[in-house]
Amino acid sequence: MTEPLTRVDSAVQGLSSSPPKEKISHRRTSSSAAGVSSMKDMWDTRTRLHVAPETQRTGWKINTSSSTVEEKDILKKPLVTPMVRAIDLVTNLGSVIVARNRQGVTIKDALDAIHKANKKRADDELDKPYLEGFEWAPEHTEYDEENPKELKEMEEEWQRLLIHLSSTPGVSNFGGKKKKKNAAAAE
Repeated sequence: MTEPLTRVDSAVQGLSSSPPKEKISHRRTSSSAAGVSSMKDMWDTRTRLHVAPETQRTGWKINTSSSTVEEKDILKKPLVTPMVRAIDLVTNLGSVIVARNRQGVTIKDALDAIHKANKKRADDELDKPYLEGFEWAPEHTEYDEENPKELKEMEEEWQRLLIHLSSTPGVSNFGGKKKKKNAAAAE
């Protein structure tokens, strides 16, 4: 019973009556913004980071939303320059919180990450509930790059920021213009 192959049967033998369709791939090469690097790239090139001074003494409570910061305009500013996609934030107890943003981590991204880790904690559970600021340790430390142990420590500290907390809300050094304007208007 040898019958000539029909169109349905031809697919069984791997023959096709129509030419194969090419797969069109629309995969993005990268969703990150230009000029935004990874922390690994910063380490490889030994690029020094500078923490935004606006992060110091914000008076923000870590178990409240980042929208409760008095100066809303600082939330859009980059946390560090040059901008990075993700950065580890380390508390004094050693827990690590990661702040991420493909367009570059902003102060809001860092505050949101800290809030997410602390939002279920009550005020009385927190010894130091107010953000005092961030510190990038290699800025204040000398390392011996010849010593493998110190080189490893340097690499770890290069890729993270330390979170400093305080028991009292700090007074911001930034944005004094509003207070001065209000005082001048009152006179």
